[in-house]
Amino acid sequence: MPPTSSRESRGAGLPARDPARTGPPDPETCYRLLLLIRTVEEEIARVYPSDVIKSPVHLSIGQEAVAVAVCMALRLEDVVFGTYRGHAAYLAKGGDLDRMIAELYGKNTGCAGGKGGSMHLVDVEHGVMGTSAVVATTIPEALGMAMAFQYRREPRVVVSFFGDGATEEGVFFETLNVAALRKAPLIFLCENNSYAIHTHLHQRQAQSDICRKAEAMGVPAFRFESDDVETVYARIAGAAARLRADPFAGPCFFEAPTCRWREHVGPGEDFHLGYRTADDVRRCQANDALKKAAGRLTEIRRAVIEREVLGAVARAFERAAAAPFPEAGTLLDDVYKEV
Repeated sequence: MPPTSSRESRGAGLPARDPARTGPPDPETCYRLLLLIRTVEEEIARVYPSDVIKSPVHLSIGQEAVAVAVCMALRLEDVVFGTYRGHAAYLAKGGDLDRMIAELYGKNTGCAGGKGGSMHLVDVEHGVMGTSAVVATTIPEALGMAMAFQYRREPRVVVSFFGDGATEEGVFFETLNVAALRKAPLIFLCENNSYAIHTHLHQRQAQSDICRKAEAMGVPAFRFESDDVETVYARIAGAAARLRADPFAGPCFFEAPTCRWREHVGPGEDFHLGYRTADDVRRCQANDALKKAAGRLTEIRRAVIEREVLGAVARAFERAAAAPFPEAGTLLDDVYKEV
């Protein structure tokens, strides 16, 4: 059965979503989520040089809007699979904030027991089924879960997040093919930031229209013109409603252009490498979704939300710092399955 938890989630004063809610995205929830993700990742960038964070970090600063729009259109019982740049999807879907930061610190209170780090986040209770350090590996996993929901006739939706680089992997095409054949209740969501590490899409793909690749495999595809929250939300909400109403309605594919502001991996900037310029990023920053969301609220409401979010983030980092590391005797736990 789908989870029914209604506890306060994410450690940032965010109530569980109302499954009956329809209409445009709630402005306060939108601003809260965008601010939460931005604040968390800026704090990660600040503390990272101190080496308290025990794994590489792939920040999604600048890319938050896509995950927020998609996850706001989902219900608690819906699930998402993410990538190594998965902080935004984890938090937007409702992943526990305290457990995420503890995981980055390698502590035993982390969502993966301190053994997975930034690239391996999971919170099954809130529908975050996992992220992975290996490109494209969660795409077929998302299909497997979608087929399970379909088999059990559960009105639940699966979203597979991945980057443009994943569309060059064989498993991407294999998964789309099977999803189309089985008419699985799966939403493919490509967060296209144009770069696979430091190489632009047009330097990697002779045919760089990603939606055409999906359509060639029998999956209807749509490309957003921007990562505008309301536009993405409306499309995803419609697709999710269709899949809940008919688990055999078939998969769909969305490509959302976005922009990461920081380096591929790490807290800094990388303009010195020459593959892009500061002006490229400044053009993206001029359309910052967080600033747009702030402008939709009164100053009083913004102040309340900012106080709550900043407090929750500060407490999460404090708790992570104080938590113990895993015991040495647990090193091989969860590595092998006893039979």
